[in-house]
Amino acid sequence: MVCEDESSVSHLESDSRMGFGMGCEFAQLLRPTISSLIQRIYLNPDAGLLFWIPPSFNINSMADLLLKIAIFFGLVMMKILLFVLERFVPHQDTRKRRTKEEKKSEHKPMDPLYKEKTYIVDYSSGEIDDKESQSGWLGSWLKWCPTSIAMLRQAEKKILSYVKTSIRGAYVNIGPVVGKDDCKIWTISLTDNHPERPPLVMLHGLGAGVALWALNLDGLAATRHVYAVDLLGFGRSSRPVFSTDALDAEREFVQSIEEWRKEMRLDKFILLGHSMGGFLATSYAIRYPSRVSHLILADPWGFPEKPADLSQRYPIPLWVKMIAYCLQPLNPLWGIRIAGPMGPKLIEKVRPDLIRKFAALSGDGDATVAEYIFHCNAQTPSGEAAFHSMMSSFGWAKYPMINRIPSLKRDVPLSMIYGSRSWVDHCPGQQIQQMRPSSYVDVQIIRGAGHHVYADSKDKFNDLVLKACAHTDLGNPLNFDLSPKKETILEPSTDIQLDLKPVEQDEKPSLQP
Repeated sequence: MVCEDESSVSHLESDSRMGFGMGCEFAQLLRPTISSLIQRIYLNPDAGLLFWIPPSFNINSMADLLLKIAIFFGLVMMKILLFVLERFVPHQDTRKRRTKEEKKSEHKPMDPLYKEKTYIVDYSSGEIDDKESQSGWLGSWLKWCPTSIAMLRQAEKKILSYVKTSIRGAYVNIGPVVGKDDCKIWTISLTDNHPERPPLVMLHGLGAGVALWALNLDGLAATRHVYAVDLLGFGRSSRPVFSTDALDAEREFVQSIEEWRKEMRLDKFILLGHSMGGFLATSYAIRYPSRVSHLILADPWGFPEKPADLSQRYPIPLWVKMIAYCLQPLNPLWGIRIAGPMGPKLIEKVRPDLIRKFAALSGDGDATVAEYIFHCNAQTPSGEAAFHSMMSSFGWAKYPMINRIPSLKRDVPLSMIYGSRSWVDHCPGQQIQQMRPSSYVDVQIIRGAGHHVYADSKDKFNDLVLKACAHTDLGNPLNFDLSPKKETILEPSTDIQLDLKPVEQDEKPSLQP
């Protein structure tokens, strides 16, 4: 089934027009100079350099040809330079320079909920202890990317300080899941409300972290225990070297989530993933279906197959294709690291829409979120490199999830939340409804929301997530009407009424307060 998303097409066309306009302006600036130079040489009988050009040849066409050749060789040189910078500019992880005493104190148990491998931080105390040694002033001054784990921590703390619910943070040691060294996953947890209900576990998307859920945490934590984690290779979690094979890298991500679950002593939980986190959440649910009470996907990446006629659907200028080819070996967010100290300003200029979503958190919310995103991605791009291995072009996965959905057990309920203006194609939601006629599949599209649907329409997003959680709380979702439903588009004025009364269950999950 071929589906067209007009919002995705318009988004791509607008980006292409903007880039093409910049290229045309650059060409218009240089073409008169090149044309004048060619004309002087051509009209000078003593030069004799361009004697092979026929008199009928258009000088402006010659200028365009030389300009394209110059741009081509310039792009080749830029490709080589950026490849070298991508390899050597990112600084080493400061966590490797900790002393033995700091490592021992990090593993000190401080709460019965966690094992001895965790380090607890209580955000409500107002301070976060610095457990990592700082490099000297000379080393900090010489770094091209002015970032560190401590700076990332402070940016995260500032964003999460606006969350009203009490938050606890912990490094959860999951062992040598990837590589030979122990890996640690940074985890925040909120409230112990209704321990009889399965907790909600949240996985972020590419280049993000736990703090970007700040707009949703209060609303979601009102009905159950909530966990949000920095995926391995992102945020404050460890950054090991993943496999360069797409399936192996995916398995490493999934196994890290499973090891985290074991360390947290969770029996079953509701799994929510956004974008790349939705892709990994689905892969986890396929491999460990008995652990997932409900799978919630927010604008998930990597589901549809890459169209064979992509170039015919979306005509792209040749120069854009040349640039894309030159940048293909680089990780998706290389520009943030290349920008160095100007990285936060670059984020503010390139993604003002994303920054405005979080401006309500504080008066200087723009700078806070930009700094957080910069520090999340200015460090060693471990998880980003794994994403690069799994992707086939930025918008598609090498092994699309739509082909693996039949492997998901029928008793795993599935909710999908899309943004109507997102570049992610929501047609797979319709396809999955047809592929799973005897399973619970709910597809919702929030009108006016983009890819970051959780931030664009936080109230509607929270209501949809709570609705999915309520289905799980009421018992086996298979008792509900599972006939295939059409996708629902929520208007801005749509209100969702939920009955969230406490549920009595015979057995309680193995959770401790």
